[in-house]
Amino acid sequence: MRVVVVGGGIGGLSLAAGARRSGHEVTVFDRDTDVAATGGYHITLDERAQSALRRLVAPEIMRRLLASSSALRLRDRDMFWDYRGRVLGHGPDLSGSASIDVDRITLRTLLAEAVGEDLHLGRAVSGVGTDEHGMPQVMFADGTPVTADLVVGADGTHSVVARHLAAGPTSHPAGIIGFSGRTLRADLTVAERHRLGTRSSMAIGPRGAALYVGFLDPVGNAALDAPELSTSITTGPTYIWGAMFPEFARTDFLRDLHGTALRTALLDRFRDHRWAGHTLEVIARTDPGSVAAFRFNAASTRATDLAPWTAGRITALGDAVHATPPTAGMGAGAAIQDAADLLARLDALPDGTTTAITDAMGRYEAQLRQRGGEVLTAAMKTVRLILATDTTLGALATAALSPVVAAATRLRRSPSSPRK
Repeated sequence: MRVVVVGGGIGGLSLAAGARRSGHEVTVFDRDTDVAATGGYHITLDERAQSALRRLVAPEIMRRLLASSSALRLRDRDMFWDYRGRVLGHGPDLSGSASIDVDRITLRTLLAEAVGEDLHLGRAVSGVGTDEHGMPQVMFADGTPVTADLVVGADGTHSVVARHLAAGPTSHPAGIIGFSGRTLRADLTVAERHRLGTRSSMAIGPRGAALYVGFLDPVGNAALDAPELSTSITTGPTYIWGAMFPEFARTDFLRDLHGTALRTALLDRFRDHRWAGHTLEVIARTDPGSVAAFRFNAASTRATDLAPWTAGRITALGDAVHATPPTAGMGAGAAIQDAADLLARLDALPDGTTTAITDAMGRYEAQLRQRGGEVLTAAMKTVRLILATDTTLGALATAALSPVVAAATRLRRSPSSPRK
């Protein structure tokens, strides 16, 4: 089968790698000219996502991925802070977790290698449609259309393919703008290294200001101890942080800033919200060149609203269908699972007729809707919590309750407290 994948992100490359292994004729078109030209934010892959990826790529690629990943089971329990740095609670015990964290650049590079010469960079798809025989094709502003048996839109939040299928956008701004950066653990003070620990943490303050600090160590916490296989761009303990603010006129200007100017503006914004100085050290000591802004977009949390089109020879996966804010760490994993499900449907086709393909895509899209609804529901819980603190009542409640919850947490963890 001739498969054209529009978009060379995580989901599109995963599908293409699997289709190539299965013997399908596959071509990927991506507008980027370099697979490393992507955000440095890390990706979490749970057991389901890893299982799906094992069905799509060769064992050697999986070994290199694990050797380049940080195992959650080897880090401290996650922690929740308030905006003054007081402990509010802890996450679950991770000692039995099979999940891993990996740099987005590292994962995309490995997947691109698996796709090989079937990946065509610097080719921006301008539209999709059908030829005179009813077969799907993709169009380019600077080239001849390409026809296929199946076209898959894996072109992200602002997907050309999904917009064509849905006759409109498939996601909308979620009301939050995000900013990310990378800070070496060694660059922080001893006190702040001790406070943050070897864990990921989250803090939410009044007026919708929030800060996530992820811990990534694919060397000391490697999921597979095989340093000769590692291709990670992170070579030492690193905090990869994400700052969040409600999106409105007073924060729009932040998206136009870069480097040191953006870092300074973020620090000023947090200080205006009365965050304790030490909680901002991870931003203050970050590499200015790593700081970037991005908008949170989200599709509907209702599964019935996703993929609102009739199944056929053109379909989509990942954020093109269920654009998911990063607040649940599930978007990339869901896209990989989409790819594995889609490939399973292709491999099981009795023939290449339109009827067979339409039936297969209908079953695939039913799974797609269910998975999309689940990950979006999880991600939007945090988004709504952050936005709830941006009301007058929410801001007052956050400021008033934080010290109470922090005191209760200290009492529960005090050595003199009764043990159950």
